[in-house]
Amino acid sequence: MQINYDFLENYTFKNKAITLRNHVIMAPTTLRSSLEDGTVTDNELNYYQIRAQGPAMIITEAAYVNELGRGWEGGISVADDDKIPGLRRLASAIQSGGAKAILQIFAAGRQTTRTILRGETPVSASNQPYPNGAFDVPRALTHDEIVQTIEDFANATKRAILAGFDGVELHGANLYLMQQFLSADSNQRDDIWGGTAEKRQRFGLTVTAKVAQVIEKYADRPFLLGYRQSPEEPMVPGITLEDSLQYAQRVADLPIDYLHLSLKDSFQLPFKNKQATKRVIDYYRQALPEGYPLMVAGLLKKPEQVEDLMDAGITFAALGRELIIEPNWVQKVFNNDELAIRYAISPADFDLLGIPKPLSEWLLTRFRNGFPVTTDALFDPKQPWRYYKNVVAKNTEPIDPTKLMTLKKQP
Repeated sequence: MQINYDFLENYTFKNKAITLRNHVIMAPTTLRSSLEDGTVTDNELNYYQIRAQGPAMIITEAAYVNELGRGWEGGISVADDDKIPGLRRLASAIQSGGAKAILQIFAAGRQTTRTILRGETPVSASNQPYPNGAFDVPRALTHDEIVQTIEDFANATKRAILAGFDGVELHGANLYLMQQFLSADSNQRDDIWGGTAEKRQRFGLTVTAKVAQVIEKYADRPFLLGYRQSPEEPMVPGITLEDSLQYAQRVADLPIDYLHLSLKDSFQLPFKNKQATKRVIDYYRQALPEGYPLMVAGLLKKPEQVEDLMDAGITFAALGRELIIEPNWVQKVFNNDELAIRYAISPADFDLLGIPKPLSEWLLTRFRNGFPVTTDALFDPKQPWRYYKNVVAKNTEPIDPTKLMTLKKQP
């Protein structure tokens, strides 16, 4: 029986003459596959092009706006004009399948290392170390450096316009620099950029307003501006849901076309308030104007989940890991071919799916939990990381995903 899913209908932004072919978005996925200087590679172009036929919009991996904004090796750069030709190829690869191309832009802040920054010390709102201790202690940005960073976000936006993208998304989530300024954990300043909740909001709001001005001045076509936000932080003190809702209301007053919530589970309850009975998305839907475009990412896999999100008043569903596994997810739903949707990946199909080697290694190590692989039954459930510890961590040989097909349980 054919199911008429609401998420397959078109959507037109009220304030922009941009129409999306459906409500399914490809969430940003960190490929770690650019050249050392941040130039886009053919492997990245191939990955995006394979997935450009179904989603209405593809949000790229976060691109760093300045050299101190690097968060990992193989990241995309939008820090210099010489990156525009490669970025133009990236936008074209996404648009070739009919998807709108959105460049996510960010600065990593304290989530990086001196090694990644080629000897430079990481920077943040304050010199507070990242809680897990895996990164170098940052130094606090000076006032002039903060002003320059805001300008770097503006310049990155202008480059995205020149490269032919359909919009940019400000990465204010996942504990990166924009979120670090907002948090009482990472921002312990006592100047105009910190000290009170209102002052901690200033950096993110100023970046957003400045980027909106650049779009107004330089975009010769409808150009989207999105903002990604993480509603809560696990640290104490840290961002609470109440903080985020208040901030989201201020962001919504700016020329933002959509707000993107980064969640572990799209339907989760707040994790800091154990007495809460409503879902995070319900709090946002109540706090923001009716019909305000909300995008949600968080373990979405099945069509019925996406439809449930639409029924909850959410505008867009952002699929991440599922579109790694199943590039044709939207097409299969549209063609009433849901039985053909893959929900687990075979290690033998990494090349077929255009998954760059750095991403495949990441998926089989750090993101192994929660990433379904068809050969899972071959692992000792008590020691699922044995292959990683024996082969990858010791660097005895390159990771070969096909080896997972012949692994035997370790004694």
